[in-house]
Amino acid sequence: MRTLRGLRGLLRLAVIGLVVAAVATELSKPEEERTWHGKVWGAVPYDFRPPTWERIRAAYWNPDSNQLFSDRVFGVGWAVNLYQAKRLLESVFDRLMGAPPPLPIRMSTREPAAGRPRRSGGERD
Repeated sequence: MRTLRGLRGLLRLAVIGLVVAAVATELSKPEEERTWHGKVWGAVPYDFRPPTWERIRAAYWNPDSNQLFSDRVFGVGWAVNLYQAKRLLESVFDRLMGAPPPLPIRMSTREPAAGRPRRSGGERD
């Protein structure tokens, strides 16, 4: 229990340090060059702009992206693309349960059976 508290405190200190570093990065720029989004030390993304619905959707539910993690909409760190997490969990579940892969649906016309003439549009049996 004591180790968990220490780990939690260390994590909290790291997050606070990243926020301070991100704000310091922006404040070190001339005022006209401040964008309030970027990466701390070229690795950890940050964004302090007001969130928009478009950015929220792109971060948390983006079927067009293959990435599981995306830049956060507000704050420091990463967001989880829930669409990709759902796909990943479905594939893991299917593998564990031994489900066969889904069959593709074909939209094609059927060929007549061997020895049976093809009917034209006006004929009836």
